Amino acid sequence: MIKAEPDDGLSYPLLIVDLKRIEENARAVAELCASHGIELTGVVKGASGLPEVAKAMARGGCARLGSSRLKQLKGLREAGIGLPLLLLRTPGPSEVKDALAYADLSLQSELSTLRLMADAATASWAARGKRHGVVLMQDLGDLREGWFDPAELEAAAIEVESSMPGLELLGVGVNLGCYGAIRASAENLSALVATARRIEQRLGRSLPIVSGGATSSLPLLAQGGVPAGISDLRVGEGILTALDLPSFFSCSLTGVREGAFTLRAELLEIREKPSYPLGVINVDAFGETPLYEDRGLRLRAILGAGKRDFGKHDALSPIEAGIEPIGSSSDHLICDVTDCARALAPGDTIDFFLRYQAMLYASDCPDIGVRYLR
Repeated sequence: MIKAEPDDGLSYPLLIVDLKRIEENARAVAELCASHGIELTGVVKGASGLPEVAKAMARGGCARLGSSRLKQLKGLREAGIGLPLLLLRTPGPSEVKDALAYADLSLQSELSTLRLMADAATASWAARGKRHGVVLMQDLGDLREGWFDPAELEAAAIEVESSMPGLELLGVGVNLGCYGAIRASAENLSALVATARRIEQRLGRSLPIVSGGATSSLPLLAQGGVPAGISDLRVGEGILTALDLPSFFSCSLTGVREGAFTLRAELLEIREKPSYPLGVINVDAFGETPLYEDRGLRLRAILGAGKRDFGKHDALSPIEAGIEPIGSSSDHLICDVTDCARALAPGDTIDFFLRYQAMLYASDCPDIGVRYLR
């Protein structure tokens, strides 16, 4: 996990994190959710669980904070974060002890692991007087985690309620879009609510959490299409980078702005070169065969950042007009700067807003320093 450094004397590449913007974005999303009777879980995994980012999301009104990585939850616990902490990924059998130690509640999709957790939680509950909350995941077509057969999910819910005293059944949830790219709809979220209602009838009590997905559910919420009964959304990208909704869903949320995460890279070389490689094209350093467009001679800048720092260069959004990322290797970013109005030279820096993938890489890269804007 990256530790923040002083604002001066930093080397490049540099990650600049605007905490005020994160707080404002979280508040805007939390208010939208609240207007529909929904609580907001702020997802910090995309920012590698940086405690300062988590605190900004908490100030913005998140009801709880979530990550799929136990190491990140441990860091939040040690940083004194007071909100309930949610483990977003079903723990493996080897992770049960740590899941109970660092998470207040978890998403679950495997009955055998639930049984292991129940055994371990019984002693923990006796010692602390606190049960571990669980949210059972239903697979509604995205084909990642979750019970595909609603009857099996309902049976698991009954077993948790009746035979696992160290666990508290809090509700049900769904993932949409992360693997199968399935869009959240009134139909699939209504199916989740229906599952919750059947379980409630069998238990004779209500379930406080019916978690209707992530950032990809926000466009439906903004349109007023999320069905009644959804009580929680788990949002990370829609608060942190805020680029997916306008880019992929043609949706903008009032009060939510991009630019909370900026990557600043130093220019190493600038030179006019052909735009099409010379010789026989085979594969690059990552075993891929890129496609190139012959645009003649172009002015190319090489920057000191690469795939190790941000993943794919397509996940970078240049702030300055006339800057076009066209390729990258492990440690080099190549940009076409022919149309840039600024006269560039080695030692200059270029800033990029980050899409989700680039934020995910950059915030966890040990070679990148962090500067917080407060």
